[in-house]
Amino acid sequence: MSAREVQITFDAHDPGAQAEFWAVALRYVLQPPPDGFDTWDAALDAWGVPPEARNDRSAIVDPDGAGPRVFFQKVPEGKVAKNKLHLDVRAAAGVPPEGRMAVLEEACEQLLALGASRFQRFEPGEELGSGFIVMQDPEGNEFCLD
Repeated sequence: MSAREVQITFDAHDPGAQAEFWAVALRYVLQPPPDGFDTWDAALDAWGVPPEARNDRSAIVDPDGAGPRVFFQKVPEGKVAKNKLHLDVRAAAGVPPEGRMAVLEEACEQLLALGASRFQRFEPGEELGSGFIVMQDPEGNEFCLD
């Protein structure tokens, strides 16, 4: 029996903005419109989706087709507690230990410029890890750069 495909879903106030942020963070792309449509607006027009509902959903995909689809859905309520699940963004995978934290800091700066917040830096050897940075996306969802 083969493994099941997984989609990661985020609840969001602004699905489009969250999709843009996470596309950069994960090196993904916005999901292209379905076959037969040149743009998402053309597809949404054909499906009768009113303009005020066009930011209710968004998705990003791995351009190489290897990673899971990430879906963002609009919800009315805000985030009220710490995530019970978070993503570890492997920004320094394969980087030798001596250059690891510099690579993570560079990725951190890029994401800060897109609206992320930095929470805490853990040095190599702390928390039994090889060094990582805890951050929050623009809507407050925790994630780690490692």
